[in-house]
Formats: sequence, C-alpha cells, structure tokens
Amino acid sequence: MAVRIARDPLRRHAFLSGNVPAEHAVSRFHVRWYTVSMVFLAFDVEMIFMYPWTLVVHEVGVSAIVEMFGFLLVLLAGVVYAWREGALRWT
Repeated sequence: MAVRIARDPLRRHAFLSGNVPAEHAVSRFHVRWYTVSMVFLAFDVEMIFMYPWTLVVHEVGVSAIVEMFGFLLVLLAGVVYAWREGALRWT
C-alpha cells in the first residue's frame, strides 16, 4: 500500500489546521516546564490512590483514617519540599 502525499500546501501543516506554525515542531522548552509537569504528575498519581481508600474506609475503620492522614502528611511534605526548592515558581 503506497502512502499518498498531499499536494495541497495547507495539508502539510501540523494537525491539518491550515494555520502557519508559530515555531518549529522540535523547539526547546524551558526545564521549569518539565519540572512542574513532573511534580503535577507525581501528586496526581498519588491522589489516585485515595479513590480506593474511600470505598473501603467504612469497612476498615479507624486504622484506614490514620493511614490516610499519614499518606496526606507525606504528600504535604512533598509539596512543602517542592515549594521551598522553587519547583512551583514559574518566573
């Protein structure tokens, strides 16, 4: 099966939008963008662990609540560390 190349110049642009790209597709981003996105992903994945906890907290009882507060304490320590290191500062 042969690949057909579009002869229309508008179809050669990114995402077939027809808009002229503002910068090259392989342009560089500041490392701060990657740092903020990794911190977000880390805390977002940790928050996913809270959903199963909500389903079993009534069955497990007080120990589940104590463990969740411990988990939230570790999360808070991570946020404070990221804040003090300047990972959340965008300027």
